[in-house]
Amino acid sequence: MPTGVIIARYMRVFKSADPAWFYLHITCQSSAYILGVIGWATGLKLGSDSSGVQHTPHRNIGIVLFFLGTLQVFALLLRPKKDHKYRFYWEIYHHSVGYTVILLSIINIYKGFDILDPEKKWKRGYTGILVALVMIAVLLEAFTWYIVVRRKRSARSGMMNGVNGVNMG
Repeated sequence: MPTGVIIARYMRVFKSADPAWFYLHITCQSSAYILGVIGWATGLKLGSDSSGVQHTPHRNIGIVLFFLGTLQVFALLLRPKKDHKYRFYWEIYHHSVGYTVILLSIINIYKGFDILDPEKKWKRGYTGILVALVMIAVLLEAFTWYIVVRRKRSARSGMMNGVNGVNMG
């Protein structure tokens, strides 16, 4: 999921990446949803096979994740066109639910590590992947802001010039 967010957040700045960034985003998020459904189904099976053993917080977060993930999938079907008056509100919803799903997923994966108690290398490896993704996002955020500021400056300087770049006055 974080990769899908990184693609959506940072590739769409490049006009040449449209609509490829959207399809990459959908592919990443759909794959994450499918893996999430598999994880949820596995949890249901393990829960029914393990009578008397309960991991309530992990289970409850999993249920919320399944619900929110499914809500995101259906929200895609209700996505207004870019110029629709409700698109702004849809985007707030989409981003809020999406980031909530990512945060809850990270929390639930760590809860799963605590339940399974695997070798420490697995938890460290997952943490390393998260740290790498955060570092990539920070670098891309800085680069994106650089591009946006540069575009605004060139647009502003273009507006100050008259026809064909000649100052009028």
